[in-house]
Amino acid sequence: MFKGHPKGLYALALANTGERFGYYTMLAVFALFLRANFGLDAGVAGAIYSTFLGLVYLMPLFGGIMADKFGFGKMVTIGITIMFAGYLLLSFPLGGDTVAMIAMLAALLFISVGTGLFKGNLQVMVGNLYDDPKYADKRDSGFSIFYMAINIGALFAPTAAVKIKEWAETSLGYTGNDAYHFSFAVACASLIASIVIYYIFRSTFRHVEGGERKKGDAVAVEDTLTPAETKARMTALFLVFAVVIFFWMAFHQNGLTLTYFADEFTAKSSEGLQSMAFNVWNLVLIIVAVYAGFSLFQSDSAKGKAVSGVTILAVIGILVYKYLNLNGSVAVSAPIFQQFNPFYVVALTPVSMAIFGALAKRGKEPSAPRKIAYGMVIAAVGFAVMAVASMGLLTPNEQAAAGDAGTFVSANWLISTYLVLTFAELLLSPMGISFVSKVAPPKYKGMMMGCWFVATAIGNWLVAVGGFLWGGLSLTVVWSVFIALCLLSALFMFSMMKRLENATK
Repeated sequence: MFKGHPKGLYALALANTGERFGYYTMLAVFALFLRANFGLDAGVAGAIYSTFLGLVYLMPLFGGIMADKFGFGKMVTIGITIMFAGYLLLSFPLGGDTVAMIAMLAALLFISVGTGLFKGNLQVMVGNLYDDPKYADKRDSGFSIFYMAINIGALFAPTAAVKIKEWAETSLGYTGNDAYHFSFAVACASLIASIVIYYIFRSTFRHVEGGERKKGDAVAVEDTLTPAETKARMTALFLVFAVVIFFWMAFHQNGLTLTYFADEFTAKSSEGLQSMAFNVWNLVLIIVAVYAGFSLFQSDSAKGKAVSGVTILAVIGILVYKYLNLNGSVAVSAPIFQQFNPFYVVALTPVSMAIFGALAKRGKEPSAPRKIAYGMVIAAVGFAVMAVASMGLLTPNEQAAAGDAGTFVSANWLISTYLVLTFAELLLSPMGISFVSKVAPPKYKGMMMGCWFVATAIGNWLVAVGGFLWGGLSLTVVWSVFIALCLLSALFMFSMMKRLENATK
């Protein structure tokens, strides 16, 4: 799965991994921090959370427009510098008064502007690597690998956020609210690692940064499309953008209502085999076994197969040993559930690539728009799992009043939901980014990638709907809202399928 890709892919992916690790470390505890530090209710905290997410994904539009004029590489460097300033400001424990609130909002603005310059333009550079004809047929798989690398950073983020906070409380004596800032400080270190990686391996992708030009000159772009072809492609892109709004509205409930559910309705401890899932290193071992399994069947040499086989047996042995030596229960913190989505992404990416690779060889691989439509259907199934899990539970307001007398459910419900939502994500997000990089008219690539993020931004602003629903309503009603939106979006996508698929020809 890793063969035949340009070297620049791995350099850009690693640079993005560092940045995403910092971002998701901060995000893992951010909603809970807002409520604990500033005493905000669920709705107001959700509004701030979703507005920040919205800005993070809106700013790439402006970053893309600037990159189309001044070059992608320059915007990436400026972006990561601005992000660093934002995370540094967020790292200072200033208390919970008005000054602290203003400082936090300023930090969020820096982070969102910096991300806007960094994130979208890095992805355009990845797409540009595959404009070379010898790599063109590997574009979708290249973006799957890139997306997997993002989630390697995200996998460790919740554990890092929780552990650094606990360390600040127990070892340094900080209060719970001030300890959150140590989680935010992790992002500063990860950004340093990211920019170091970028410049060390810059020679592998310098040719797609935008080129050298005189001051004020626009980037030279060859565009052989007719006005009619350009219009058809732009129309197809905006139809896809309209659909992904509702996916991200639903999917990014993982940091809001799904985290609220983990905090308020999920058992606070875990025992036996289930408890092993809350140790990130156990998840890493499973990932190693999955990749070794693929290597076992795909390796061309006997030595390679032998190494893969030994690796699988070693992983199994370690996991069995750890299971046999389990002792008691482990505490389960709400943010830790956010590790399951990136774990599933990293573990399942080679599976999805193998399935679609086999279908491609038979000429039956679904188009990118069709994959996106299927992803919306599967997202609806994920929230259906939550609806079943919530049957018979109190409303959030009733649960808060009941305290320890409330009803709590198994962690397996959330673990299963994240699995289903990850299947949806793998069909939608990397395929959507690949679709944009392929279909966007050459002279508008930066802008169109920015528009992808604008759609994501609108979806993230709408995440706040979940926060405002959280309180007096039945949880089944809350999840049903997202089920309906995902199914309606899928229906719209299927109704537009012919137009979308024609645009890619």
